[in-house]
Amino acid sequence: MLDRLNQAMDRIEERLDQDLDVAELARIAATSEYHLRRMFSALAGIPLSEYVRRRRLTVAGAEVLADREPLLTIAVRYGYGSGEAFARAFRALHGIGPGEARRTGAALVSQPRLTFRLTVEGSSSMRYRVVDRPEFTVVGPRARVPLVYSGPNAAIEEFVRGIDRGVLEELERLSDRTGGEPRGVLAVCDDLDPGRAEGSELDYYQAVAVPAGTPAPETLPTLEVPAGTWAVFTTSGPAPEAIQRLWADVYTEWFPSNPYRTRPGPELLRTRVSASPDGPTAEAELWLPVEREQLGG
Repeated sequence: MLDRLNQAMDRIEERLDQDLDVAELARIAATSEYHLRRMFSALAGIPLSEYVRRRRLTVAGAEVLADREPLLTIAVRYGYGSGEAFARAFRALHGIGPGEARRTGAALVSQPRLTFRLTVEGSSSMRYRVVDRPEFTVVGPRARVPLVYSGPNAAIEEFVRGIDRGVLEELERLSDRTGGEPRGVLAVCDDLDPGRAEGSELDYYQAVAVPAGTPAPETLPTLEVPAGTWAVFTTSGPAPEAIQRLWADVYTEWFPSNPYRTRPGPELLRTRVSASPDGPTAEAELWLPVEREQLGG
């Protein structure tokens, strides 16, 4: 998987001054567009589209400083329809406009070319299972919140604080009564931007998963989830580090080493935090919708 992903990175470099087709990159990586975008953002820490933008502006910056061509020629080469649009994007990355950078020879920001490698530490084993789940329904309060890559998500924290305790107790009773997996109140993320750009919006639920057709309170939003395959990962350890490490390990270790890829669908996380002499301890169960990779890509 990582070899093919690096081949896709080579293709990006070859076409920085041309139109870039994400479908072509996915074919090179022998996976789906959805999984390519998801894998890239998880491994690189930025969306694929943002990486390409930064690489183009990095190369364009070198050409600006070389002072061999008009700025508009460079702007058009890297996909900008006007000098003004190029100047805005250039300033957003480099902190200075292209004209001023050329006049002063200013130091510019550089987005390094990415190469992916798998580091095997062998210090721990990942606990996971793959299950086929019939269709089910997510039931619970919902909010539209921004995607935040690092640090606390203030919008989610405010939303959760505002949920009436009686609603959560009603959801817990509904989960206990219907049974099935995953159990209990979950954090559910759905309808994410395909490029997973930071600041883009997603649907966030504090909800339970119940069998399809289960009567639910009419006042609560619902999300119908089709039948499909899920990879279920579990971990425990210091909170919140254990949960953050789980997400990282899934994308840097499990997916590159197993014949599965992500597919569109909600992502579900169940956590329990308890006190201990060494500080809060978390137990987490992460459900990701997956499909088996096809042999030969």
